[in-house]
Amino acid sequence: MDIEKVQKEFIKYTEKYDLSDVNIKRKQEHSIRVMRISKRIAEGMKLTQEEIDIATLIGLLHDIARFEQYTKYHTFKDAESIDHGDLGAEILKKDIKKYIETDEYDELIQLAVKNHNKYKIQEGLTQKQEMFAKIIRDADKLDNFRVKEKENFENIFPSKYNPETINYEVVSSKVYENFMKHKCIKLGDRETQIDYWVCVIAFIFDLYFDVSLQYIKEKGYVDILVDRIQYKNDITKKQMEDIRKCAKEYVNNRI
Repeated sequence: MDIEKVQKEFIKYTEKYDLSDVNIKRKQEHSIRVMRISKRIAEGMKLTQEEIDIATLIGLLHDIARFEQYTKYHTFKDAESIDHGDLGAEILKKDIKKYIETDEYDELIQLAVKNHNKYKIQEGLTQKQEMFAKIIRDADKLDNFRVKEKENFENIFPSKYNPETINYEVVSSKVYENFMKHKCIKLGDRETQIDYWVCVIAFIFDLYFDVSLQYIKEKGYVDILVDRIQYKNDITKKQMEDIRKCAKEYVNNRI
């Protein structure tokens, strides 16, 4: 597979949309970064070159529906528009031959794209289909850590952000307890702005592969995310230090 040619075809597809819109441009850039991360995960798993190429292709195409979604609905929120995993799979049913000539992997690619944004992977997949679905889910989350490292808080907490209170808020008891049990945070359990931030860090508990956790460690994302907020409440400081320790021990124990 000529990945450079595939990437050019993908860029050509995105140029049908308004790349002067920063939201559209970000998704184009995100797709290319996830492509590279997917390749790194597959290489770290010692997969065959053909499997590495397929994982790389899925990484590039996983958000192919985001461009149509935002153009039509002016939002990336699936609940307010359309499920972008499902739409991506439908798009690729028609357009997959633009990226790969053989039809051997059509269903596998479509299933990975369909499942990359779901709460959990659908049942009934083959071992190989599930593996590729897990690779793209990990790669997508890993780039999300990079985004949260740099993104403004007003974008991260779209309706809750309050610069006057964020530094003083505490982690709610349920969110804290679930984190310490190595559980991802359910959206409905979040109460404070800090809860939203802890929810991001808790994505480490939803990573499948040791190589993904090694990536987290190499980038120092746990420390970076914990230290982004200046905690001015002693209770919160203690909670976040507990969360830092718990997260780093989890990563170290896994790898």
